[in-house]
Amino acid sequence: MQHRKFGRTGWSISEIGYGMWGLAGWKGTDQTEVLKALDMSVELGCNFYDTAWGYGAGASEQILGRLMKQHADKRLYCATKIPPKNFKWPSKAHYTLEECFPAAHIIEYTEKSLTNLNVDCIDLQQFHVWEDSWAHHDEWKKAIEKLKSEGKVKHFGISVNRWEPDNVLTTLRTGFIDTVQVIYNIFDQNPEDNLFPVCRELNIGVIARVPFDEGTLTGTLTKSTVFPAGDWRATYFVPENLNASVDHAEALRPLLPAGMSMAEMALRFILCNDEVHTIIPGMRSVKNVIANTRVSDGQRLESTLLKKLKQHRWDRTPTEWSQ
Repeated sequence: MQHRKFGRTGWSISEIGYGMWGLAGWKGTDQTEVLKALDMSVELGCNFYDTAWGYGAGASEQILGRLMKQHADKRLYCATKIPPKNFKWPSKAHYTLEECFPAAHIIEYTEKSLTNLNVDCIDLQQFHVWEDSWAHHDEWKKAIEKLKSEGKVKHFGISVNRWEPDNVLTTLRTGFIDTVQVIYNIFDQNPEDNLFPVCRELNIGVIARVPFDEGTLTGTLTKSTVFPAGDWRATYFVPENLNASVDHAEALRPLLPAGMSMAEMALRFILCNDEVHTIIPGMRSVKNVIANTRVSDGQRLESTLLKKLKQHRWDRTPTEWSQ
């Protein structure tokens, strides 16, 4: 496993981190397999784990807390997120800070996360949604100062709304935010336009999420794919999105190098960008942990292939189903 310096935190974190959304609240999750997968990830060098209170109302945080306790001899970095007070994802431009992140709410849910994780201090606490119009409000800043002064949080970050990478740029310049989590993959390349240059300027840590476009870039979805009732993906992959996503994924197949899966190509595309410090694919099985972590081997895609993949950028804007 290769490591990268995580912005101004100074941490050396694994290029392949662990996205823990699917470990709680998703249909069809085998908890026995999940625990084996987590243990395997530690064994293979993963040291960055991203969860949230919103993943199973704290259940995913509790899973991570147990993992850290079981591997207390290893330095595992814990990142979690504060849900918006109105529990609506993503935020909308007309939402007020008071509706989403009043100071009391920030502190309350940080305390909940501390309990779930069974730790005295959270490495990285993130806002689970954000609006850049909140940048100059003092309330969230005072909450950050209080929690950091009490030694309960080391660093704060923002998880940027889907397909809105510029909706944080002013906030980053306040100096209160150390990391950004953003959707970045073969299709979603727009963070390169404005967000990544600002992060480089300010030495902000960058977490790339949704590397497989919610599964499209694994090459396993078809236009007839049906997700179980209650599975979040059933509401995301409405016919309009599923059909277009499969078409875009199929257009990549002719570019696959011999012996390389589409998922591997998707991860290697991201790792070719030095602006990204870690990728957090969701992994619920041992085989996926092994497949994903082995991509962090220092080998880059050929420049000609990378140039072709750049041409598959797919700019999208938020919709009612994009969540």
